[in-house]
Amino acid sequence: ILAARLMAGGTAYVTRGWIQAQRAAMLAAQPAALKPKPATMVLVANDALPIGRFVRAENLRWQAWPEGAIAPSYILQGKRKLDDFVGAVVRQPTAAGEPISEGRLVVPGNSGFLAAVLEPGMRAVSVPVTITSGISGFVFPGDRVDLILTHVVAQDTGANVVERRASETVLRDIRVLAIDQKIETKPGEPLVARTATLEVTPKQSEMIAVLGEMGKLSLSLRSLAQADDDKSGAAGAGDTRGTAISYTLDSEVSRLLPPPRFASPEKHAAEVTVLRGGKSEQLKLAGDKAEKK
Repeated sequence: ILAARLMAGGTAYVTRGWIQAQRAAMLAAQPAALKPKPATMVLVANDALPIGRFVRAENLRWQAWPEGAIAPSYILQGKRKLDDFVGAVVRQPTAAGEPISEGRLVVPGNSGFLAAVLEPGMRAVSVPVTITSGISGFVFPGDRVDLILTHVVAQDTGANVVERRASETVLRDIRVLAIDQKIETKPGEPLVARTATLEVTPKQSEMIAVLGEMGKLSLSLRSLAQADDDKSGAAGAGDTRGTAISYTLDSEVSRLLPPPRFASPEKHAAEVTVLRGGKSEQLKLAGDKAEKK
């Protein structure tokens, strides 16, 4: 009995060792399991991006993309940063979840950036500004301004010509595209610049070219909450100057200067010949009166 037990125990021990050796051999013969590759992250639009829209950080996100469906123009995580495209302008419309490619966005400083910012049919014109004419650097891209011209006005008094100074609001409700070459600034940071780029109509761009030769240009900042109640008759609205022209003469701000005197009506009187039957009669017009000559 003892011998049988010893033989049974030895057989079990040998059998277990043989089984473990066979299992190890089988595991060694199997190929090593491949480690899963990390998913490739592609930059996509978080929401719909229309043409001309400024891109913000919340408009973009990284999304896993199938390896075989990645185009060479896609922007991959690790090669570019999301912040590199904040402040860019959409050149081509992009749907939500659609990958962002290099050709869909225009980054500030690249060619075509300002043209993508402009509304259809509008033009970009730069005007010189100083600390005072630019409101001490508190005019930022996206603000709406009025354009004021300060120039010399010649007044013919009849005896001689007197130079008077006047200021005139020539364009109203103009959008500021950029200050110097910046289209975005840090909140609350004044930006003292030398030029301001404005978005205007083709007619207004011609007016600004002439205004720059006439005198000094200044910007007047409009309130964001200001009612849009003067566009219909505003100076420079559309392609005309309008009728509601606002101006100030030097005599209105200084008591030492007399009111302007215009030339006497006699000097600018017009003569009209009136024919009645076979008779002719000349009338001299002076203002709203007519005198026989």
